[in-house]
Amino acid sequence: PHLVSLKLFEEAGFERLRKKSVALTAFLEEVIEAVAKEHDATIEIITPKESKRRGCQLSLLAHGRGKELFNFLQSRGVFSDWREPNVIRIAPVPLYNSFADAFEFGKILSLAYSKEHTA
Repeated sequence: PHLVSLKLFEEAGFERLRKKSVALTAFLEEVIEAVAKEHDATIEIITPKESKRRGCQLSLLAHGRGKELFNFLQSRGVFSDWREPNVIRIAPVPLYNSFADAFEFGKILSLAYSKEHTA
């Protein structure tokens, strides 16, 4: 499995993966900010804005809804990471995540903040 993984990374090329990672994470950031604005939600991205300082993950504080939001995302098939006391980490991995995946995440996040699902 390790050899196959290394071959996939070699085929994709590190420079191309990094370029996609920067663009994909920036797009996901825009999607999250748009959803927060649309729903007047207090979602704070605490990961540094500079791509050189954050890699391909965004850490979110969903003030007052952290664990509830995490559970909602998980129930909709979003693989994320919960960090106590109240941080959700989202990591769009450039080797297998797409811009469509980031857009779909935005739709799910928006659904979490829609009137039907607000606690």
